[in-house]
Amino acid sequence: QVQLVESGGGLGQAGGSLRLSCAASRSIFSGNFVAWYRQAPGKQRELVASLTTSGTTNYPDSVKGRFTISRDNAKNTVSLQMNKLKPEDTAVYYCSAFYLGRNYWGQGTQVTVSS
Repeated sequence: QVQLVESGGGLGQAGGSLRLSCAASRSIFSGNFVAWYRQAPGKQRELVASLTTSGTTNYPDSVKGRFTISRDNAKNTVSLQMNKLKPEDTAVYYCSAFYLGRNYWGQGTQVTVSS
């Protein structure tokens, strides 16, 4: 059974930074598609960062230039560095990994950005 656990959420200020981390119970990040999503109240879950097996990153315009996804294979973690935070970044953030034909999800971590 694979478990993903996010950490690093909390309260941030507009213009500030937060760093989220996702740890897996097994070594599943290396060589696999990983991503961060977020879901704000009353809204659909949306992709905010992805990292392909070849190392290509992708971001929607809403976070491009502010968020950075990275993978540490040695520590078996995936991180999301969030800079220049905005109140509209407030959401529950989830990490996800595609491993052996299925998507795995963490429980999410709340990020709240005050203006």
